[in-house]
Amino acid sequence: PPSRTESGILSSFVAPSIRFLDVNLRSLGPLQRSVYVAAMVSAGFQIMGMVLSVVGWIGTIITCALPMWKVTAFIGTNIVTAQITWEGLWMTCVVQSTGQMQCKVYDSMLALPQDIQTARALMVISVLLALLALMVGIVGAKCTNCVEDEDSKARIVIVSGAVFVVAGILCLIPVCWSANTIIREFYSPLVTEAQKRELGGALYLGWAAAALMILGGSLLCCNCPKKESNNYSARYTAAASQPRSDYPSKNYV
Repeated sequence: PPSRTESGILSSFVAPSIRFLDVNLRSLGPLQRSVYVAAMVSAGFQIMGMVLSVVGWIGTIITCALPMWKVTAFIGTNIVTAQITWEGLWMTCVVQSTGQMQCKVYDSMLALPQDIQTARALMVISVLLALLALMVGIVGAKCTNCVEDEDSKARIVIVSGAVFVVAGILCLIPVCWSANTIIREFYSPLVTEAQKRELGGALYLGWAAAALMILGGSLLCCNCPKKESNNYSARYTAAASQPRSDYPSKNYV
């Protein structure tokens, strides 16, 4: 726990900032205060959405590169744990019990199963779309000056969020497809026990990455542009002064 000296130093910096913010908010009118709070909430959504989307994009890249999409299932007579086989989108690896690992890249793309070929294409498209969305989001971010108009910035961020959502869906499709294929073959009586596979760790990472990109993109889409409202300002019209009469006021009783 912080000492009294550290607490005093921290409070000496934080307390004036809180008082300054409170004074500023109190000095604003109701309309200005609501606009200020809405801008702060929008900026918070934008930062959080961008962080979640970037983390999901990095997770998608790792998911695409990892070979642990399919893992050897040790069931029945196949209980020899001397080696474990990993199968990914780009290579297959064999891990010995001694810790030594040997990987081999697939020789022919046409000889691969349909789910692997489709997963390759969709994962690469997802990574590229997320990269495009990140660049678009940086252009429209509130902390950059690439675009001056605030409404245009908000629309650009919404486009970035929509592209992130599409990228997350494209990442989710191959992961779910591969998981469905593994489960279907696991319970199929036509597949031998030596050929059965289990869900690898890359699939769980892919689900998490897709969820983060979809959630982050949804938060970016909440950054709505300002709605144009017809503000009618109340005008004060002074009453026209009556011309001064030449008739003397002393004649009135």
